[in-house]
Amino acid sequence: MAVNTRKHPLRIPPPSEKDWQKEDEEDFFLLDPDRKRDVLPQPFRMINKLVMQVFESAMEIIERREMLREAQKLKVQPKKCFPTAEFQVTGRANCLAVSGKYIFVGLSMGLSAFNMCDFKDVCAWNAAKTEICAIHASDLGNECHVLLAVDEMGLAWLFCFHRESFLLIKMLNEVEDISQRSTCVEVVLSRGGDYAGILLQGNTKAWLEIYQLPKDSWLTEMEKMAESAEAAEELACSERRSSCSSEELPVSAIQADVELDPPVLLLTVRPPKPITGTSFKGPLDALKEVDDGSMLGLGYNHLIKDSQWELQEAIFCSTYQEYLEAEGVTKEEIPRYATFHFLLPSRILVGPEIEVQPDIPVGIGVHWDGNHNFCLYLLNHSVKANSDLKPDVVWPCAAPIACSAVSSCSRYLALAGEDATITIWDKHLGYPLSVTAILEERFIRSIHFLCDSAAANDKTDDMDPVCSVYPIIQLLVLCTDSSFYLVKASRAGKSSITLLADRPENPNLTVSAVMPVLAFPSAVLIFSWDGSVSLMNTDTSQTVYCFCTPPSHAVAPAWQPVFTVDSVNCCLLLRGVEHQQADELVQSKATHSAIFLFDFNSYPLKEAFPKKPDLPLKPLQELQWIERCNIFLRDRFHFLPERQQVLLEMEEQEYWDCLQAQAAAMDNEREKVKGEKKQ
Repeated sequence: MAVNTRKHPLRIPPPSEKDWQKEDEEDFFLLDPDRKRDVLPQPFRMINKLVMQVFESAMEIIERREMLREAQKLKVQPKKCFPTAEFQVTGRANCLAVSGKYIFVGLSMGLSAFNMCDFKDVCAWNAAKTEICAIHASDLGNECHVLLAVDEMGLAWLFCFHRESFLLIKMLNEVEDISQRSTCVEVVLSRGGDYAGILLQGNTKAWLEIYQLPKDSWLTEMEKMAESAEAAEELACSERRSSCSSEELPVSAIQADVELDPPVLLLTVRPPKPITGTSFKGPLDALKEVDDGSMLGLGYNHLIKDSQWELQEAIFCSTYQEYLEAEGVTKEEIPRYATFHFLLPSRILVGPEIEVQPDIPVGIGVHWDGNHNFCLYLLNHSVKANSDLKPDVVWPCAAPIACSAVSSCSRYLALAGEDATITIWDKHLGYPLSVTAILEERFIRSIHFLCDSAAANDKTDDMDPVCSVYPIIQLLVLCTDSSFYLVKASRAGKSSITLLADRPENPNLTVSAVMPVLAFPSAVLIFSWDGSVSLMNTDTSQTVYCFCTPPSHAVAPAWQPVFTVDSVNCCLLLRGVEHQQADELVQSKATHSAIFLFDFNSYPLKEAFPKKPDLPLKPLQELQWIERCNIFLRDRFHFLPERQQVLLEMEEQEYWDCLQAQAAAMDNEREKVKGEKKQ
């Protein structure tokens, strides 16, 4: 019987370099046998791999761009709209404003006014030889306009324009000592020209000044001046018996001796002070220090001591030390910028017992950078000298307020926080209509009310409670990454947020500015870095029109376009420069600028933005429970004047003084008890 025996002992064979497994040769058997000898040695194989990766990534980019190009072809291409009119201005145009039938242009050297009908230069002002960077205008009536301008040095100029002539009223931040001069960084002119606000910055602080403009006295003085000018013209014509026209008369000389009443400083609003420890020993001491019955909301009148604040800060820093070091948290600084709005009458600011004019502002809303509170101030304050102005109403927010907006009817207020939370308030009723948030990690850059919210007014409160229609408030939200969101809110309690456009992959499509067109529902102008100006329909998220300059011109600077939208005449005014002047250095030396006018009535925009039909009225039985509750609360709200009258009668009995007297009596009694215990 044959037996196989092992000649050598069992052992593990020694390793060899030839038997090593190489990652690059795992799939070597898939290669062509004829190319077996063509495999490159190291380091050439690594170079080959890197080159192939570059080619593959390049092909992916090419395929992605081809897919985007094909998708753009499938989309509905927007119609191109070219300017309906054009006129030239001398110098570089920095800003534009429209009031009545005049176009005001801020130039590199002064101001100019143009007629809206024939675009002729009717007047210019360059007495100060300064560059105007921002301008606001408002129509006062009787061919009189008020202008508020800011120059390159941060000086605020107040003008009155009448009979095609500029009249300087006052420089608002002028001081005798130039070292004490403050810089104006923001100006706001109320609709109708009743009030003006300027934000000033000093070396270490910032504050807001609100002025009342005596426009009634201005109009009276302008009428007298016009009568004297006509009399002088008739006298000159009768004496000379010539054919000279009134245009040859030196109008500036006629107005040289005219002095208009200066504006009146109403309010000086300063940033809120940091909250510090209290000096009160108890609630009774705090009650005695309050001199009126106004609300308290900034956290100053509390009973927390300095030691408690320090202990809380020490506990917080020790608990989150690693996060504070990673984030690089700095000490809180005093804010130096604020956003403010003029507010029309509402139940939040003015009670129903006070008679006010509906078109004249009664208050302002202010929020400072990095602050959680939205403060409302009445414009009829009687502030004592050397006393801090306290807000009449304080609306606290959970996060610092990033931006805000007020609807054109001044009824709705929108606040956007740094945590991407958006709250829409109804100031007339005093409750939030909607509280929404952007779930993605994005920061809000600006918010804008659209046409539907502007059309909503207080008339909806006077409808029959059995049959009601609630307006839909639309708010456009622009994020810092150029993405768009649309927030819809209704007084019926329903709200939604929709993504209109995501972040553009092409950096040239970054949004530089947006502007709603209130003449058409759901219409928004979008200005991009590539110089394009498009009109979007927020209902369909589609760009329906594109406003193009002539081929010889371009929008410059594209990242900060110079434009204005006239809601009265339904037109867009846009500055353009020739292509050879597109360079920034050449623009600064440009001697002329072109202003293009796009008349919305000349394009078929009404077809692209049809007027939305009114919603049918529903009976009470078909409404949801939340809508029925809203109707019930509104009915109760109609009886608010009667309840306000009762409160007024209580105030007439000086209940607040009685409460303070009672607090003082309790304090005296407490001190008396302490004295008896010591004895």
